Amino acid sequence: MKTDDYAYELPGELIAHMPSPEREGSRLMVLKRPDGGSDGVIEHSEFRRIAEYLKPGDLVVVNDTRVIKARLRGKKKQTGGAVELLLLKPVSSGKWESLVSPSRRLQPGTEIVIGDRFECRVLERLDGAKRVVEFSDDVGTVLAEAGKVPLPPYIKREPEEIDLERYQTVYAEKEGSVAAPTAGLHFSETLLDELREMGIGIARLTLHVGIGTFLPVKTDDPREHEMEPEYFEIDADCCRALNTTRSSGGRVLAVGTTSVRTLETVAERMEGQEFAPRSGWTHKFILPPYGFKAVDALITNFHLPRSTLLMLVCAFAGREFILDAYREAIERRYRFFSYGDAMLIL
Repeated sequence: MKTDDYAYELPGELIAHMPSPEREGSRLMVLKRPDGGSDGVIEHSEFRRIAEYLKPGDLVVVNDTRVIKARLRGKKKQTGGAVELLLLKPVSSGKWESLVSPSRRLQPGTEIVIGDRFECRVLERLDGAKRVVEFSDDVGTVLAEAGKVPLPPYIKREPEEIDLERYQTVYAEKEGSVAAPTAGLHFSETLLDELREMGIGIARLTLHVGIGTFLPVKTDDPREHEMEPEYFEIDADCCRALNTTRSSGGRVLAVGTTSVRTLETVAERMEGQEFAPRSGWTHKFILPPYGFKAVDALITNFHLPRSTLLMLVCAFAGREFILDAYREAIERRYRFFSYGDAMLIL
């Protein structure tokens, strides 16, 4: 197995830099996986018509994490040199693990001024460009007044007012992510209500998306890649919905790779045949070959080449089938990545 097995060439103009005018207005590629001796089928639709592919008794599982305004810009107190921080996760009160730039010049003891009145100090050097940073003010206040939406690096523009709403799912609730669970960006409240009226369940879990979503696989063999840990929670209501769906023969449709990784993390730790509430940290890395235990269908976006996310999708539907679908998406001018179009894999 090689990381280059998951490479493809994408024209730069197909990277979506802005969201579609309406959440459910994105295009939808529908993949029906190969079954026995039959080939897979690819269909083309719109996300607003996704209900046509679902049925009563199905359960749609979403990730209700909320993106924080984790990107901060400031300057070194002594020299005035420009500094950028991406807050990753809290360490303790007022202390955060952060990705910093320029990392070589931000050593322990460096004081940073953010905006007109906030300050922080580098406490500890971690791996690579990571540092532990301590704030002298309430971090929530700092982010509310000086933080920016942490758009991914392939979106080549500054965050705008629209991103405060659109780089967030309509069901986002629990703060903690530095990147959006982007498959969920296509759902509107109206579309969710339509699914409920059809008898399709909506269940919530939480996985706080970390910096690992941006990190490329740098090893030649992807099995040597180490995933960044991410915190997850799955409560009693979600478990009850999952167990009811499984016992009644319904399908579990995961919205996004974050939901897949959470469900599969919990499934592999199950005692017996039923889901039970659980929380903790997951390093789950799904790549071919993999036997899925919890997920029957997947709603996802189009992912970066050589990424752990693309490998997960290939594990679910087959590498050749997925890469064929990506080639067709490029030919048909689908929009790629966070603000791009969607794929439903059945």
